[in-house]
Amino acid sequence: MENSNKIKENQIKLQKRYKRLIEQAYNLRETDSAMSDISEFKAIKLLNKLNRLKYLSREPAKQRLI
Repeated sequence: MENSNKIKENQIKLQKRYKRLIEQAYNLRETDSAMSDISEFKAIKLLNKLNRLKYLSREPAKQRLI
């Protein structure tokens, strides 16, 4: 249960950081395209981490009887 809470806390922290990077990339798009690309790349890497954490935090599926 403790690991589940740590994963949730980490997810929330990464989601906030992801949103901040996406917003930064959007705001820089017109003025500094290189920095925009860097922010977007970092956001994509964070999204990948978030997807892995989502996979780890999912509830175990109940086994079906056939």
